Amino acid sequence: MISVLTWTICAILSAVFAALLSAASLPLLGVLQQEGYGGRAFLRWYYRRGNLLCKRYTLLALSLVSLGALFALCFSFAGAEIAVLLGAFAYAAVCALFLFASRRALKVPLRFTRRAVRLFVCYALLLLAAVFGAETGLSFAAEAIGTDLARLLLRTAPMGLMPFLLPVLLFLAGTLMKGFEIPHERAFERRAAAALAASPCVKAGVTGSFGKTSVKRFAEQILSSRFRVIATPASFNTPSGVARTVNGTGCDCDVFLAEMGARRTGDIGELCDMVRPTAGVVTGVCPQHLETFGSIEAIVREKGELARAVQRPVLGASAAMMDREGALLEGRDFGAENVVCGTDGIRFDLFLGGKRFPVRSPLLGRHAAEDLALASALCLTLGMEAEEIAAALPLVESVPHRLQKLESGGVTVLDDSYNANPAGAEEAVRVLRLFGGKKYAVTPGIVELGALEESGNNALGALLAGLDGVILVGETLVLAVRRGYLAAGGDEAKLRVVPTLDGAKDILAAELGAGDCVLFLNDLPDKYL
Repeated sequence: MISVLTWTICAILSAVFAALLSAASLPLLGVLQQEGYGGRAFLRWYYRRGNLLCKRYTLLALSLVSLGALFALCFSFAGAEIAVLLGAFAYAAVCALFLFASRRALKVPLRFTRRAVRLFVCYALLLLAAVFGAETGLSFAAEAIGTDLARLLLRTAPMGLMPFLLPVLLFLAGTLMKGFEIPHERAFERRAAAALAASPCVKAGVTGSFGKTSVKRFAEQILSSRFRVIATPASFNTPSGVARTVNGTGCDCDVFLAEMGARRTGDIGELCDMVRPTAGVVTGVCPQHLETFGSIEAIVREKGELARAVQRPVLGASAAMMDREGALLEGRDFGAENVVCGTDGIRFDLFLGGKRFPVRSPLLGRHAAEDLALASALCLTLGMEAEEIAAALPLVESVPHRLQKLESGGVTVLDDSYNANPAGAEEAVRVLRLFGGKKYAVTPGIVELGALEESGNNALGALLAGLDGVILVGETLVLAVRRGYLAAGGDEAKLRVVPTLDGAKDILAAELGAGDCVLFLNDLPDKYL
C-alpha cells in the first residue's frame, strides 16, 4: 500500500517534472508552429534521420536516466523518499542546463500567439497527466516488488525516459485542439472575408512559385505614391495570414494587396474566394513545392486559379496558365529588356503601356528587373499611368532577405536567405560572381523539390564550383550539393560542411576581410535542418 507521504511526493514531483519538461519542449512547439500546426508533418520531421533536435532530446533523456540511477544509489542510505527528492533537484539542474543550451535552438523563434498558448496549455496538462500516471504506476510497481533497490530505481531512473514521449504528446495535444481551432479559425477568416466584401477597395492577388513577396512589396511601394494601400505583411500568404491582416488593420484603403501562397491543391481557390480579387499577378512556375503537389502540371493548375479568377491577369515569363475558356494565355504587353547587372544595381528598359522607359534601380539581379516589370504591369491595371510608374521605380527599396545587399566590416553580404528556388539560386550566384575579392557562398541546399530534390541540389553544387569558398550547413541536403560541386570540378579543399549557421559564421569571420563578398543562400527554417 502506498502511503500518504508517497502520494504527496508523487504529486509534487510530477508537477515539478512536468513544468520542467514543458519548458524544455518550447523548441518542439516552435517547429510545430513552422509546420502550420500540421502534426503528421511535424512527426515526420522529428523522426527524420539525423535530426539535430531529436538528438538533443535523446541526450536529455539519457542524462536524466543516468543521473536518476546515480542519485538513487548514492543517497540510498538516507531512505527512498529522500533519495527521490534529491534526484528531483538533479533533474531540475539537468533540465535547466538543457533550457540554457537550447535557448537559441530555433532560428525562427516561437511566436506566442493565442493559438500557440492554447496548445501549450493543453500539452502541459497532457504531460502532467502522463508524468503523474508514470510516477504513481512505478511507485505501485516498486511497492509490489518490495525491495529498497526497486523503490529507488523504479521511482527515479525510468522517469528520465519521458523526453522520448514529448513529440508524441505534442502531436496528441495538437490533434485534440483541432476540435476548437478549426471552427475558431474558420470564423476568424469569415469575419475577414465579410470585411473585404464590404470594402469598396480594389483587391489584387499575387501568387507564383517565386518572387511573390518581392512583387507585392514593389507594387505596394509604387502604388503608395498615389493610393492608400494595405498589403499583407512579410510572407502572410495563407487564409489565416490574410485574416490577421484584415482583422488587425482593417481594409480602409484604395487597394488591398494579398500575397497568395499554395502548398496543396485548393489553397489558391480558397484565398480567391476569401479576397475576391479583380486583378492579379502570377510571377511564374518552377519545381518549388513539388514535394507537396507531386507534379509541375499540378502546380501550374493551382497557380492558374488566380489567373482564371481575374479579368486581366499579369503573367510572368514562365507562367503559362489556362484562361476561363481553356485557351492558353500567351503574350505580354510589358517587360524588362536590355537588362544590365552590376554590383551597384541594374539598368534596363521598361516596356509598359506601349512605351519604353530607361530605368535604373539599386536592386540586384536580372530577376529583380522582371519583378519590377510585373509590379509595374499590375500597377498599370490598377489605374496608374505608365509615366508615374516609371518615375517611381528608382525609389523602390529591396525586400529584406531577398538578395539584399548589406555591409559588415568591409565585407559585402548578399542576403538571399529567405528562400531559394533553382532559378533564383542561379541568379544569386551570378550576382555573387560580379563582386571583387574572395567570393564565398553559404547554403543548406534547396528544399521542397520533391523527386527533383537530388538533381536540383546537384545542379546547385555545380553552380558553386569555382568560388573561393563554399560552406554547406546542416545534414539534410548537403550531400547532394557536395556531389554536384565535386562533379563540376569544384576544389574539395574549398568546401566545408558545418552543422549550424554559427559554425559557418565562425569560418567567415576568420577568412574574409574588407573587399570580399559572401552570399547567404536559402537559410532554411528549423523544420528543414
